[in-house]
Amino acid sequence: MVRILVIDDDADMLQLIKSALEREGYAVDTEQYASAITIERCRMYQLLLVDVMMSSEDGFSFVKRVRHFYDGPILFLTAKTEMAALTRGFELGADDYIKKPFELSELRARVAAHLRRENRQVTHAYLRDSIRFDLLELVAFKKDERIPFTKSEFAIAEHLSAHPGQVYTKEQLYEAVFGLDASGDATAITEHVKNIRAKLKLFHLKPIETVWGVGYKWKRTDVR
Repeated sequence: MVRILVIDDDADMLQLIKSALEREGYAVDTEQYASAITIERCRMYQLLLVDVMMSSEDGFSFVKRVRHFYDGPILFLTAKTEMAALTRGFELGADDYIKKPFELSELRARVAAHLRRENRQVTHAYLRDSIRFDLLELVAFKKDERIPFTKSEFAIAEHLSAHPGQVYTKEQLYEAVFGLDASGDATAITEHVKNIRAKLKLFHLKPIETVWGVGYKWKRTDVR
């Protein structure tokens, strides 16, 4: 059974989310104090839902503390929709965010989409523009050096690189990677692409182009 941990200092919110997700068949634990959660405890769960604004330890600090050691999806619950706050969350390694207040149907859809992505079974790798995409381990390498993508960043980069020259809107990328359309938020894609570019730039790689007014594409070079 899939286990999910929800962290929020609002007890009523915790109960609401717990009830909604348990009806979907998930095992859901809740915690009001992020500071009480150890890395070892995080590893018991397949997905974390984390509120941003908490009194003991806020969501940003919590994700910064555990992300290097926890490999599953992390979704922020947030009423903070300013670009600076969202950018910070993605830079720390969040996979997605859900704006408060939210519909329970959106919450369930987002959670299911990220869990489906985690469970995809793939068995091969390929090379694109000197980057090796390992589809079994969900990691990318430049020669023997690992490119430090988060799982969401890897998924977006891999999807673009698998279809070089194809232009995708932000909404199409969100749907392709996370399995959603109407409930997808284009801001997540914008921030993930920015992070992907920054990490590829460290390896002197600039394969992703912006098609202004439309979306993004992987430059059609070195297609194999």
